Amino acid sequence: MMKVDAYSHILPAPYFERMRELAVNPRALKRWLELPALHDLDARLRIMDEFGEGYQQILTLSSPPIELLAAPPESAALARLANESMLELCEKHPDRFPAFVASLPMNDPDAALEELARAIDDLGARGVQVFTNVNGRPLDDPAFQPLFDEMARRDLPVWMHPARGPAFADYATEDTSKYEIWWALGWPYETSVAMSRLVFSGLFERHPDIKIITHHMGAMIPYLEGRIGLGWSDQLGSRTADEDYRDLLPQRPLDYFRRFYADTALSGSDIGIRCGLEFFGADHVVFGSDCPFDPEGGPMYIRETIRVIDALDVHDLDREKIYYRNIRRLMRMAAR
Repeated sequence: MMKVDAYSHILPAPYFERMRELAVNPRALKRWLELPALHDLDARLRIMDEFGEGYQQILTLSSPPIELLAAPPESAALARLANESMLELCEKHPDRFPAFVASLPMNDPDAALEELARAIDDLGARGVQVFTNVNGRPLDDPAFQPLFDEMARRDLPVWMHPARGPAFADYATEDTSKYEIWWALGWPYETSVAMSRLVFSGLFERHPDIKIITHHMGAMIPYLEGRIGLGWSDQLGSRTADEDYRDLLPQRPLDYFRRFYADTALSGSDIGIRCGLEFFGADHVVFGSDCPFDPEGGPMYIRETIRVIDALDVHDLDREKIYYRNIRRLMRMAAR
């Protein structure tokens, strides 16, 4: 069965070299330097070969966000380099990389819209990637509304990746987050908050069919269905004295959360993928591995995620939807 990995990460060599030049603290690149498959194409292709000719990857740029690396106007140039570098890989290896997702200079909203149009119209990108905050600004900031409007108009998906670093402390009395809590627990929280802000901003009322692919199976949302439903949606505003949240949205907030799409990048968690699949439904789940951020540097998350999906008690058509039909439909790519 064909398998199209909708959320694998890459740092194309030309972009990676420029990223290293821009890094203020070279030690901060430790994690990326330890993973050759991020920027060494041969290493990546060897990993992909382990999973047969039917395994493909949609290329998305790895974190850190471009807006953390460079200020305008350098961020726009960096986004152009990233997108052109990913296109080059797709053109050289179309059987392995059938499409890429555009990166944007989100700290320059006007330039982000320009790069969105250039990447999709001229380079053939099949969607865009944003992070859950833009240097601390929420995605429901009015400055970013034109971007979501444009992606809804184009009927192409937005990939949403968490962004939170160790400087985001877990307690007000501390300066940093200890023990990598900012990543293990902070990223799911960050994604859930971004999803919530988009819901309550009325995004799905303005654009009922907008396509947003959340990384890591919708983060905390599926597992907190009851809390979000009976606890939050049906008692919204009861805990707030200085704001009236009653009748904020015409539907239950929980119903809007189900409109997001989610990938299977849960580090091979059986129970997590089953829970997310039940919440979002087979039409809203796509195969994603988070390659190459695993203990083996690339193949483990792919292998473990395939193991879980193959073992799901679902109809073969639903398995096909998860593996490749959904993502190809979202990107409006011809069936194969």
